[in-house]
Amino acid sequence: MDKVLSAESGSRILLLGNEAIARGALEAGVSVATTYPGTPASEIGDTLARVAKDAGIYFEYSVNEKVATEIAIGAATSDVRALVCMKHVGVNVAADALMTFAYTGTRGGFVLVTADDPSCHSSQNEQDNRYYALFGGFPLFEPSSPQECLDMTKQAFEVSEKLEMPVIVRTTTRIAHVRAPVTVGDIRKGPAKGEFIKDPGRFVTVPAVARERHLVLLEKLREAEHDAEQSEFNFVVGGGRNSIGIITSSIAAAYAEDAVRYLEISADILKLGFSYPLPRKKVLEFVGQHDPIVIVEELEPILENSIRSLVQHRGLGAKVLGKADGLFPQAHEFNETIVAEGLSKALSVEVQSPEKCGLPVDLPVRPPVLCAGCPHSATYFAVSKAVGKKALFATDIGCYTLGVAPPYSAADLLVCMGSSVGTAGGLAKVNDLPVIAFIGDSTFFHAGVPSLINAVHQGHRFLLMILDNRTTAMTGHQPHPGSRTDPRNPDATPISLEEVVKGCGVMWLRTIDPYDISATIDLVNEALTYDGVSVIIARRECALIAKRDEKGAIIRKHHVDQEACKKCRTCVTKFQCPAISSIDKVQTIDMDLCAGCGVCAQVCPYGAMKEVE
Repeated sequence: MDKVLSAESGSRILLLGNEAIARGALEAGVSVATTYPGTPASEIGDTLARVAKDAGIYFEYSVNEKVATEIAIGAATSDVRALVCMKHVGVNVAADALMTFAYTGTRGGFVLVTADDPSCHSSQNEQDNRYYALFGGFPLFEPSSPQECLDMTKQAFEVSEKLEMPVIVRTTTRIAHVRAPVTVGDIRKGPAKGEFIKDPGRFVTVPAVARERHLVLLEKLREAEHDAEQSEFNFVVGGGRNSIGIITSSIAAAYAEDAVRYLEISADILKLGFSYPLPRKKVLEFVGQHDPIVIVEELEPILENSIRSLVQHRGLGAKVLGKADGLFPQAHEFNETIVAEGLSKALSVEVQSPEKCGLPVDLPVRPPVLCAGCPHSATYFAVSKAVGKKALFATDIGCYTLGVAPPYSAADLLVCMGSSVGTAGGLAKVNDLPVIAFIGDSTFFHAGVPSLINAVHQGHRFLLMILDNRTTAMTGHQPHPGSRTDPRNPDATPISLEEVVKGCGVMWLRTIDPYDISATIDLVNEALTYDGVSVIIARRECALIAKRDEKGAIIRKHHVDQEACKKCRTCVTKFQCPAISSIDKVQTIDMDLCAGCGVCAQVCPYGAMKEVE
């Protein structure tokens, strides 16, 4: 049995921050959990998916974040506890439902986990989702360790149920993916069934209801501030006798503690774990005892602006320092070096070199690449052979986004999930070059369908290539509506991509195996002659999950026949496969990396790629 479920109360186990959130939800008695997978939040859903049957909870990978949120809302308003988790940009998709849900409130505990991604490790932006707490009126918890991930998730459910408010738990990449010992508690079994008690005057938000519920929300936020004042997660680190004060939250709190030690300065740190509504009395008390006050927070100056405003309003004399003073950057994630340098400027303390004080130094960058045997590499090679660079490429969110890099350079415009289909229509209307849109199977189900309906209805002309690798590959191979099987939900009904595309009104539709390079080239050229929206489904299972033979190959592994090789380097300059290397113009294939897809044999113009006997 999975350790997240089997660990006994009081034991200490090594958990990712995401796994700790899953355990915290189980200890809180969650009954329903939903998600659309997205890094850095994916492991929360994956963990709950593994244990759902044994834990007796309902779990689903929903088609997108809005639907996942609505499922959880339906459960929570029926007086059971519900969890929905997603990455930060997923909250943009869910926001339509969330903003109104803040007005109606909940009956059972409702917790939304948003995993933010400072420095865009796996995202198209680094938005700070603390703004959603301010914008919508959601109590906000910010854990700074896996232990706090567990404890705050449990507390978030308690606060949600007590105040009848949806609550946000906000993590970041470094919290989601750090691993540390966590002391676990008792798992509480939540009810499998609830009861929805009809109350249209609360839950049906026609304008008259919404106006009244907004007033209720504002009153609930005042109650939430009182809870934040008393929260065990808002506390001072230090003896309370130091003149220097630091106010911080989330992972920045850990960096601040490390930086204080490295700089060998005496400072008190007010760590805010239940950070919104801002516990103003606690903050004012802390400010009254310290001068200067340094605010340490990643991304937006949310705490800084709130505390500056509060100090000015109360006429306090303490100096508040932070991003506005140039001490800390507003973009990208922090580390101990950044925080140490900011504190040294604020306090006129000399900072040693990072190496001398044990701080991390920059490491070489390793860019991401498509895997050996990836069907997307074959697709991009075929498209490149068909049109070269004489086309405009609208791309989308998924593994295939890596087509932006040479040798394919097959990405000219990327906005968000599903945007390739919509932006392709706009590109085609005002440009003479042919337009090709790329979208993955999971992303198409998530957000591509409405745009395709619109494109057909409006008479747009472009080629849409749905890169169907039968899974949600980039985030860990989670199932989606088109997956053939869902081992954790054997009753799931697979949805045919072809039937969905036809249902959108598309008249020109073909399905191809992208490993067949010449056929794919011919099909792309044919599709581009169609006067309307043409769709090619390039279907081949992800190489990482495909069935292999006893030697580990999908088909047959290949090697380079050095006598036949003409050193033209087509296999490395026109085709990207990490199993193929070129040193001093000598091309070789790493047998440990080769997936046996056989595409390289079609790419080589001289037949130098031979099957391994």
